[in-house]
Parts: sequence; C-alpha cells; structure tokens
Amino acid sequence: MSSPVLTTLEAHRTRGGAFALLLVATELATMFVGALMPTPLYPLYRQAFAFSPVTLTLIYAVYVLGNLVALLFFGRLSDQIGRRSASLPAIGFGAASAAVFAAAAGTPWLFAARMLSGFSTGLAAGAATAWIAELYGGSGRGTAARIASAANFFGCAAGPLFAGLLAQFAFWPLRLSFLVYLVLLGAIAGAICFAPETVTTRKRRFAELSLKPRLGVPQHIRLQFLSPAVTGFATFALIGFYGALIPNLLGESLHQPAPSVAGAAVCELFLAAAVTILVSGRVKSQGAMLAGLALLPPSLWLLVVAQVAQSMPIFLFATALGGVSGGLGYRGSLEVINRIAPADRRSETVSSYLIALFAGNSLPVIGIGLLSAATDSLVAHVAFAALITALAAVAALTGVRYAPNE
Repeated sequence: MSSPVLTTLEAHRTRGGAFALLLVATELATMFVGALMPTPLYPLYRQAFAFSPVTLTLIYAVYVLGNLVALLFFGRLSDQIGRRSASLPAIGFGAASAAVFAAAAGTPWLFAARMLSGFSTGLAAGAATAWIAELYGGSGRGTAARIASAANFFGCAAGPLFAGLLAQFAFWPLRLSFLVYLVLLGAIAGAICFAPETVTTRKRRFAELSLKPRLGVPQHIRLQFLSPAVTGFATFALIGFYGALIPNLLGESLHQPAPSVAGAAVCELFLAAAVTILVSGRVKSQGAMLAGLALLPPSLWLLVVAQVAQSMPIFLFATALGGVSGGLGYRGSLEVINRIAPADRRSETVSSYLIALFAGNSLPVIGIGLLSAATDSLVAHVAFAALITALAAVAALTGVRYAPNE
C-alpha cells in the first residue's frame, strides 16, 4: 500500500511553487540527456571495439532491461520513501553509467553502462513525473503530464546533440561528454535538495517496503487498452530506430558520418516531439493519438525514400514528421491510458502500458539488426516500415471502434 501523499495545491504553492517545479523538470530532462548521449558515438565505438551491427542493436536494447527492472521492482519506491529519496539514488546510478562509459575499454563496458543508464532513467522518471504532478500549481493533471513528457523529450534532444558536437570538435571523443555530464549530474543532485518533498508519510525501514511487481489490465478495459498500447509500441519503435540505427543510415546511405550530424538528426526528432507536446494541449487525447498514428507511416516510408534517393532534405523532413507523430502519439496514448485506468488499478495498468513502450523501443531494433545482417539495411528498413504501418492501422481501427468517452 502506498504512503499518503500531500497533493493540495495550496500546500505546494507555499512550499516551492514554480521554482521547485522547474528544478524537478530540469532533473527529469537531465536524466534523459544521458540516455541518448551514446547515440552519435556508436559508429566510433564500433571502430574502437570492432563489434558487429547486431551487437550494436543489443547494446542499445539492454537499456530497456534496466528500465524494466526499475519499473517492475522499484516503480512504487518513491511513493514509499519520498520523491527526493528515490531521485538521488537514480542520479547516482546515472553517474555510475557515465563513469563506465567514460572508462570503457571494450564492448562489455558498453553493455554495463547502458544497463545502468536504463535503470537510472527508469527510477528517476517515475519519481520525477509524480513529483511534477504534485508540485504543479495549476488545475488539471493533463498539463502536469505534458510538462513531464516535454522535459523527457527535451532531455533526449539535448543529449545526442551535446555528445555529437563534443565528439567531433573537442578532444577525447568517447570520454569528454560523459565527464562533463558527471559534473551536470552533481549540480542537479544538489539543486533538487531545494525542492520540497511532497510525500508526507515515508517508510524508514527496508522491511516495510513493498517491491512486488504489479502488472495487469482489467478485463473490462482490455479492448480500449489495445489501441493506446499498440500506439505506444509503434511510436517507441520509431524512437528506438533513431536512437540505435540513424548514425549508420546517415553514414552508409547519406554519406554523413560526422557525429555532429547524427546528434543533430536525433535532436531534431525529439525537439519536434517536445514542442508538439507543449503546443497541442487543446487537442483531445483520442484525437492526438489518432493524428500521431496517421503521421507515423508517412514518416517511416519517407525515411526509406531518403535512403534510396540519398536525399538529406527528404531525411530531415521525415525526421520532423516523425517527431510530430511521436509527440502526438505518446501524449495522446498516455492520456487515454490514464483516463480509462480504474483508480484502484491505475499503477498496474500504466505499468502494463509502459511495458508495451519498452518492448517497442527494443524488439524492432533487434529485429532490424538481425535482418540487416542476413540481407541488407534497405530490406530491413522496408520490413520495419511495413510492420509499423500495419500496427498503426490496427491501433487506429481499434482506437476508433473502442474509443472511451472524452
């Protein structure tokens, strides 16, 4: 059973207000900076450690394993020990990940660093998202959720751009960005000590904690759950594609191997998604989800066209379109889940939705890697676009048929 949480708007206004909200949103963004920093560096790691494209996809995907451990076993930890008490260890695990990346001397180091990164962001995201909702001084939970989602994506946008620029224009291309990031994590750890704690009754002893995983979808909402879950899977499959494989596509098909270019491309995707989340507040959740699904197939097929035509302008347009699709799809599907989940089973329903997101972020990327090794990258990318197009169609049809009341 979760600990009681202070949620009155008056209390939060007197104990931190907008400054506290900004601190926690910055912490959330900072944690996701680290999640995407390795992306423009993957080609450099391949040259340094001589691993295969399949190994690259596994290195990327092991991040999700860390996410799952955090979600399944520690997802409710901040409800029990407090938001700050859960956030500071999460920052510590993020620092450990950065230190392992900075010291990496072989492929196993990358697996360990990615696992630690996944665990740290999974733990931090749950605590910070709840903290933002409780600190938010306005009316309605939707705005607080958009703040958290946008902070997530702004961090994901900054990470690859930051690492790519340092790798190309500074010294120590595989180490400097992580050393700078360690300093940033230390600063944010100190900063959140000034944000007010919102959990008023906290458990002090380990024996009192409940870490048992809670997953499940109530039977009466399963058909309504299907569309947002598939939307989340497909949306995060696109994100996973960019996070793991875009540097290879840029280098091999578009002749743009520079880390700064890869970092800028991934930054464009997440920046478009973050801005879309912030400006689409008046679009109802069901409409946002369906709009995201409608834009997803064109963005993927345009990527294929860009690869075949070796066209950077088409690639940039496809990336922007994919970012808008991702922002609408993620925001809309998450809000639908929050609306249909019964109050007494909200945690396990949302956790089940997040499992779909994590699966989408990793499984298709692994499939593309295996298919690319057996055939070539173009065949793999066409198969990926076809799969996501089919999933988007299924999600749209079920979403229209079983749409919950707005």
